[in-house]
Amino acid sequence: MEISAKGRFEVRITAADVGKRVSVRRLSEPGAAAEKFTDTVGVLTSWDDGVLVITRRDGQSVRIPESVLVAGKVVPAAPARRRGPAASYQELARIAARGWRPVESESLGEWELRAAGGFTRRANSVLPLGDPGLPLDEALTAVRRWYAERGLPAYAQTATGAEGTQELLCAELERRGWVREVTAELWTGALAPVADRAEGTGVELSREADEAWLSRYGRKGESEVALRVLNGGPSVWFATVPGAAGERPAAIGRCVVDGRWAGFAAVEVDPARRQQGLATEVMAALARRALDEGASAAWLQVEDDNEAARALYAGLGFAPHHAYHHYRAPQESGDEPARPAPENTRVEGS
Repeated sequence: MEISAKGRFEVRITAADVGKRVSVRRLSEPGAAAEKFTDTVGVLTSWDDGVLVITRRDGQSVRIPESVLVAGKVVPAAPARRRGPAASYQELARIAARGWRPVESESLGEWELRAAGGFTRRANSVLPLGDPGLPLDEALTAVRRWYAERGLPAYAQTATGAEGTQELLCAELERRGWVREVTAELWTGALAPVADRAEGTGVELSREADEAWLSRYGRKGESEVALRVLNGGPSVWFATVPGAAGERPAAIGRCVVDGRWAGFAAVEVDPARRQQGLATEVMAALARRALDEGASAAWLQVEDDNEAARALYAGLGFAPHHAYHHYRAPQESGDEPARPAPENTRVEGS
């Protein structure tokens, strides 16, 4: 925190620093006999009418009245991760998009409009990775119109918590009434340690999701549109641990290899077979195949309330890189379009 040569706290930020990463200290209990302070680090997304708004790494916004501010300064961008592969937000966002391809897409400047009949928000949201080529309000109007023409609600996928993410855009969406419905995280890690974790001798690999795999997959995987999304990507592999005769698979998983990256998804385990290491076996088998294709780094997406998955991934050496969010446009009039199917980011057991 910024302290002057005389030992006093100083506020060294102004409204001109909106958009920069800052660290501030404020009184948490104004008027108390013993002063108590709270520190907040994040991107300064607005400073209006005597109130600062700072967006933290997880996307949560903190409102701080000027009257309780005791110190503040601009700080460097979020520090580079100390373990795992180095990667920018832009690189990972594009890799993740190629690993979960929509059925239809269209460019709006540097934004990508994506649709897949409502199968998952990731395949049915605009990915804003630059300048849309229009003023923001006009761009958002075009986004809403594009999705309305397809009978879909308009979603925007944004990110926070890393250098180059979109805290300011998130704040602008919220000012316009867009509602954040889902927050998840993208984690990265080295691929070789995953491959070394288990033999995975009982795991079968295939290039397409067959009926057995789909019977374990719980998110409308049987539809034609869903199959196109699941099978799309640079180099896609599906893993299956067979169940007993006549039963659904004990575990499944999906991996997309794209250059140095391998992306894991749809790792699901029979509830009766949890805590037997099947998810680790599935990921290890997929990791070995990805290594054979030249990949060295791995990524995956996990919702922030999926404690089982987070524990599994941390144990395999993964760590959060950034948070991402899906904002839904406010309804104007008429019937509400159907919402996309739930996100495909959960791991059921280990």
